[in-house]
Amino acid sequence: MQAYLLDFANFMLRWLHVIAAIAWIGESIYFVMLDNGLRTPKAAEDRDKGVFGEMWAVHGGGFYHNQKYATAPAKLPEDLHWSFWKAYTTWLSGFALFILLYMANPSFYLVNPNASWEWAAGMSGWQANVVALLFLLGGWVVYNELCKRISPNMTRDGVLSLAVAVMMVVVSYLSTQIFSGRAAFLLTGAVMATAMSANVFFWIIPGQRRMVKAMKAGEAPNPLDGKRGKQRSVHNTYFTLPVVLLMISNHYSFAYSHEYAWVIMSLFIFGGALIRQFFVLMHSGKIQPAYPVAGTALIAVAFWVAMPGASTGGGGAAQASAAVSLEEIQPIIETRCVACHASEPSQAGFNAPPAGIAYDSHEQIAQQRDKIQEVVASGYMPLGNMTGMTDEEREAIAAWSD
Repeated sequence: MQAYLLDFANFMLRWLHVIAAIAWIGESIYFVMLDNGLRTPKAAEDRDKGVFGEMWAVHGGGFYHNQKYATAPAKLPEDLHWSFWKAYTTWLSGFALFILLYMANPSFYLVNPNASWEWAAGMSGWQANVVALLFLLGGWVVYNELCKRISPNMTRDGVLSLAVAVMMVVVSYLSTQIFSGRAAFLLTGAVMATAMSANVFFWIIPGQRRMVKAMKAGEAPNPLDGKRGKQRSVHNTYFTLPVVLLMISNHYSFAYSHEYAWVIMSLFIFGGALIRQFFVLMHSGKIQPAYPVAGTALIAVAFWVAMPGASTGGGGAAQASAAVSLEEIQPIIETRCVACHASEPSQAGFNAPPAGIAYDSHEQIAQQRDKIQEVVASGYMPLGNMTGMTDEEREAIAAWSD
């Protein structure tokens, strides 16, 4: 019953998280499109009122006229719309999921027993939880300090962008050295998502509140508040596509179980950012296909790097060893894998087989041969090697041919 309740809570939290993320990212993308698509108002009376730009749109059978003021409008309504709860709900539900799925069983999901750093491989469960939390906090602190020190007045945002890009490569590398593969991808995405939510909480909304307060008092708002909010919003929009990709990566072990997972992750991040750049420019009337071409090329490189046989994975071992039959493999699977991968798992905390993959019969095992060889050769499975699979057993699985 406990496993079922955890699964149900996971299901509902994931639903909430996805809905909130869709709403937040959708709204963010819409406002970037709106901001970049503004045109100089045609009516002189609008320009006289301080309207900086406008956009006419049609949707759902109606027409919309959006206007942006460069200075304070003559009057601000009391029911002014604010955009922040979607961001907060996305982060809070995502963090709750992380607690439920990873921090509740850190030895299983966070610790990387194959880490080249001895201290990381030897972490206990509570230590892994502490390190994960510090990793998230440290990511935000470093990113925020880069913004404050490199471009405090929003005059060196190009240099800042390069610094943030370097930071994300470092985060990708560190996460794969410290945590298990799937957790590494998730935590790298979570560092970016935390920065996005913290941008809203610490900078964008407080700055907007100060601007509104000044306008209502008949004072000129501090222009830095608007510029800083714009800066952080721009960062958020370039983070969106990479964050979504990293959050769904736990379904694809070929990426997170690879020895160069940090390279694959970095390529995905930059590829997503370049593709997003195309749409940002398109909304301002500039069509530059070089950006999606470059982004797609980086993703293609990631695909090549992750391809079986492109590294020192299990392919070579399979050729170097004598062929092994399914009959010889089945006892290994039953001893090391079936505790989780069964229609009715015996491993505590599992109400159903992970990813719906069960090894209850010869046929089911044979159907998953390629996937089994991939995740076993990389060392990702069994998770945390909790069942004690030996090197000899891994070699046998690598040599399994029928």
